[in-house]
Amino acid sequence: MASIMNRIRAFARTPKGQQLISQAQRELSKPSNQQKLRKLSSRLKGRRY
Repeated sequence: MASIMNRIRAFARTPKGQQLISQAQRELSKPSNQQKLRKLSSRLKGRRY
């Protein structure tokens, strides 16, 4: 698991990673996407295995 996290951290430091992070932050700031995430979260919380 640690190697996967290290690879993710390394990618996040690259210019392409920074670009994707800023794009994701812009998308998450939109109210419609926040609503979709809340709906998905509530659906996943209902699934208790």
